[in-house]
Amino acid sequence: MKILLNPLTSFLLLLILPDGISSSNCPDNCLCSMPGSIFCSQRRSSTIPFKMDSSIKNLYLFANGIEGIKAEDFNGLVNLEMLDLSQNKLTDLPERVFEPLSSLKNLDLSSNQITYISEECFHGMPQLERLYLYSNHIESIHPAAFNGLDHLLELKLQGNMLTTLPLLTLPRLLLLDLRFNVLPTLNPSELQTPNLESLRLGGVGLNSLNKELIRSLKNLHELDISGNKLESFPSALKETPGLFHLNIAGNPMGPPKTEDLQNLGELLELDISSLSIQGLPEEFSQLFPHLTKLTIAENPFNCLCNLAWFPRWLKAQSITLERKEETRCHFPPINAGKVLERLETRDFGCPTTTAMTTTTVRTTTSTLPAPVTTLPTTTRSIQVPRASDNPPNKGGDVLLPPVPASPSSSSTDLYEEEQFCPQHICLNGGTCHWNQRGQIECACPDGTSGLHCEIQKHSSTLSPEDDPPKNTIIANTPDITSHQATATSILLDLHHYVEMRPNIRGIRLTYRNLSGPDRRPMQLNLPASFPEYRLRGLNPNSTYNVCVSPLGAASDVDSVCTEAHTEPEHPGLDAQYDSPKLTTMLVPATAIMLLLVLLAITVGVVCYLRRKRAKTHLELDCEPSHLELDGVKVGLDNGPLFHKQPQLMIPEPAVQTGSLEYEVLLLQDHCSSNNNMSMHKPSYF
Repeated sequence: MKILLNPLTSFLLLLILPDGISSSNCPDNCLCSMPGSIFCSQRRSSTIPFKMDSSIKNLYLFANGIEGIKAEDFNGLVNLEMLDLSQNKLTDLPERVFEPLSSLKNLDLSSNQITYISEECFHGMPQLERLYLYSNHIESIHPAAFNGLDHLLELKLQGNMLTTLPLLTLPRLLLLDLRFNVLPTLNPSELQTPNLESLRLGGVGLNSLNKELIRSLKNLHELDISGNKLESFPSALKETPGLFHLNIAGNPMGPPKTEDLQNLGELLELDISSLSIQGLPEEFSQLFPHLTKLTIAENPFNCLCNLAWFPRWLKAQSITLERKEETRCHFPPINAGKVLERLETRDFGCPTTTAMTTTTVRTTTSTLPAPVTTLPTTTRSIQVPRASDNPPNKGGDVLLPPVPASPSSSSTDLYEEEQFCPQHICLNGGTCHWNQRGQIECACPDGTSGLHCEIQKHSSTLSPEDDPPKNTIIANTPDITSHQATATSILLDLHHYVEMRPNIRGIRLTYRNLSGPDRRPMQLNLPASFPEYRLRGLNPNSTYNVCVSPLGAASDVDSVCTEAHTEPEHPGLDAQYDSPKLTTMLVPATAIMLLLVLLAITVGVVCYLRRKRAKTHLELDCEPSHLELDGVKVGLDNGPLFHKQPQLMIPEPAVQTGSLEYEVLLLQDHCSSNNNMSMHKPSYF
């Protein structure tokens, strides 16, 4: 008869059985591994029908359909250390049923149908270390049921119907799991477990966490109070600095505050899921220097600029974000539904002074005094002041234009935009609001400009009572300047910035066009060994805002900005700076063209000279002059010449003239090609 095993069980058994062959004394319908272990699964028998010898140490009888057990079933198993009776149909445990198992250390009775634990059912088991009773129907436990289990290390009772606990006097107990019972209160007198390390109380209906109970557990390292009815952060946790694992998820307490968690610096794992958390302050990253796992799922996160630090922190600290697919953004609409961990810094809509963004800016006019500086015509170097450094406007209220609302916007939308606009984004008195595309805009007062009103325009006068910003850099010693501006490039001089900061490991350079409709900032990371850098690919006749800050630091720390202007378009002038690739292609092409031109000129000159020489030769050697023709006429008239040169009377090849008339060549004896021979050769000219 074959044994029916599920695939997982069979796989585990194959791993345990190196040779895959049952021993000869193995009970029917079971598998035997190395000596001392028996595996019987899915035998479909309501009892334990076989006897086993005393050498057995591990007996696995899970999922056999066993409905009842008695002490006689275990007679002789004095060396048995592991007994697994899980996933059967046991409804009760007889008194002293396990008494023959005096060496038993591990007893698994989980996933049965047990309803009651009697007084003496576990008697006679002085060596028991692990007792698993979870996923049963246990409604009550006799107060003395666990007496005598002085070596017990783990007790798992989760998933039952308990409403009260017996007195647990277990001096060596390390783990107690009571999850998913009904235990709204838990008193210190019920747990006499001074060495308890892990207490799991998730989903038991706790209204409060007893402070005296937590104080009595001086060795507590793991606490699970998730899924309860706690309406505020338990004050008892503020006095438990030794926790390594904490789970407070799913309580109606709302988001925990920074001061609630400040004494939990030893945490390795933290679960704060389902607490209606909309954002986490950056101070959160400083609270847990040893954190390795974090769970923040099922929270309605507002993925705005004040949360942009979070994904970077996870990567920098190598923290595992559990349930990441359930950790998504809720607001703004542009990020709704996106996985928080996968967002880039630019996705949070941050300003240039804090992070890389894609936002738009709106400038307005009003009155705000600004410090006086003397700057070059193409450069303005100003240290970006922080919001905390800006004094209040003493000239009265700043008049700002109304923000146009979308025709379809409702009062709820306006409320959300005002509620979730990040603080301290707009500097120098600017006002932050959200536009229709879900992006941050700053309405800037008069005298300021920039994405976040960080650039102050300079006036010719300065009132005595108006103090310049603390971080303003004197114009005669700018940290960054621009030179050799062309229509599409600007050369930045960073010598002074690098010299004043010898310990920086790099430079973050951010620039954007203030003259065109597209004011999205662009960001570059440069090594500190670049005292000069040329920005290329710029728009002609435009004003650019350029900011630099130390690489690795917050963007608004030690940030210096300047304005630089590109020249009107001069394609020929800019080619030497902006088109190195084109120049590389044009130089050899130009050389080849010059060579071809020279060859063409040479060929033309050669052809010209040949034609000229041929024409000259014909005129000199083959055409008679007027004197010679006269002599011919005289000779013909006199007669003797006729007899001396009879060859002149011999017809020669005809030569066609331009008038289509033919004539005979004369004076062939005078042609150099004839050699004065009487046999004439035809002329090819």
